[in-house]
Amino acid sequence: MMADSSSKVVAVFDFDGTLTDRDTLFDFIGFYLGMPRLIAGLLLLSPMLILFKLGFITNDKAKERLFSYFFSGKSETDFNAVCADYKNRVGNILKPEAIEKLKYHQQEGHSVIIDSASIANWIAPWAESAGIDNVIGTRIEIIDGIITGKFVGKNCYGQEKVRRLLELYPDRESYRLYAYGDSNGDKPLLDIADYPFYRKFK
Repeated sequence: MMADSSSKVVAVFDFDGTLTDRDTLFDFIGFYLGMPRLIAGLLLLSPMLILFKLGFITNDKAKERLFSYFFSGKSETDFNAVCADYKNRVGNILKPEAIEKLKYHQQEGHSVIIDSASIANWIAPWAESAGIDNVIGTRIEIIDGIITGKFVGKNCYGQEKVRRLLELYPDRESYRLYAYGDSNGDKPLLDIADYPFYRKFK
């Protein structure tokens, strides 16, 4: 049910492929570790990635194994420092038409959120600099200041995007929802939006 025209407006954007022109998981790994280590790691992980593509491993498990391979055992402090540096990189891979729409919602006084399967840590510094209200993303486990390689809760993909949004903004009928996405993982979120935009901004 659509809320009335005087109600609060929430605009939620996917990140990878919607606001940006690429998947930031691989882009961030390359930024953090360098392209040679990224390529070498992907070659070693290729049997697992093939099983994922064939449907034998879920998206959640494949992504967690990939993240664990590259980042397990690293310092949270060092990781977040690189995430802060990455915000300048994000500025170079944004889609102009997506940012134009994001700024439109901000100028209208709407609540603007990023709801992404990517790790929240490397989205948040750029999002804060862009005046975005909240970042919903996949959360990583930290024990004693060290990254374990595991996720806290589920990978923020598909129905989990909806669950996390409604956790932040419950009472769905009290606000109008714009949603922007580009992949199958965004479709559950688009399905609950009053104004869904799939691979477009108008």
